[in-house]
Amino acid sequence: MIVTRPRAQALAWVRALLDSGVDAQALPLIDITPAPDPVPVRQAWGELPGLAFVMFVSANAVEHFFAQCPAGASWPAGLRAGSTGQGTTAALRACGVPDEDIVRPAPGQTSESESLWAQISHQPWQGRRVLVVRGEEGRHWLAQQFQAAGAAVVFLVAYQRHRPQLDAAGEVLLAQALAAPRGHVWLFSSSEAVGHLRALAPHGDWAHSQALGTHARIAQAARALGFAQVAVVEPHVQAVAAWVAQGAQGAAP
Repeated sequence: MIVTRPRAQALAWVRALLDSGVDAQALPLIDITPAPDPVPVRQAWGELPGLAFVMFVSANAVEHFFAQCPAGASWPAGLRAGSTGQGTTAALRACGVPDEDIVRPAPGQTSESESLWAQISHQPWQGRRVLVVRGEEGRHWLAQQFQAAGAAVVFLVAYQRHRPQLDAAGEVLLAQALAAPRGHVWLFSSSEAVGHLRALAPHGDWAHSQALGTHARIAQAARALGFAQVAVVEPHVQAVAAWVAQGAQGAAP
């Protein structure tokens, strides 16, 4: 199993997969760096008491937002934080956000934004302020739902995402995967990672390779790159381990 998440998350996933009996290695296909200007993030902390909701698009968004917390500042009591999944929820808890203030997708859902919105769509949003903490780009679907419901949505860039420069170990792993495609399964948690793989191996032949995507959009990106066998799995270690234990029977062309 080749885990393509950003380095910190990829290494954590590899450890967890190994503990679950899955042979795994990390090949991060996204580099994460802080936002070039930290001032807006620090200023946003002073505006938290006036917000109705803060949406964090990833664990990276949480970590980089809280890294700029001014001295003496803290998460306002009762302010709800939106999470896109288990990793983001864990990051919010680690940063001190009370569990009762975290709104997360329902268990077993791969459409995280849609599941999250289903839980809060009935609430009054007209005239209320929502902050979306993210990288430079991101999916706008959830923000559009808030706006359609009358909320004022502000986007805050807390980090940047880049195509990585592979180190020697990464180059070797990529070469091995290209040379022995049937011996490797790629795990993608982002369509962007699929695009970076295309750029890093522009002449790669993926016709005999397998991939797992943690969302249907990501799986479609892998198919478009040429992966012959692609399956959608829930975005947590247990689901990936279960797929492997089933002998990859969940793969579909």
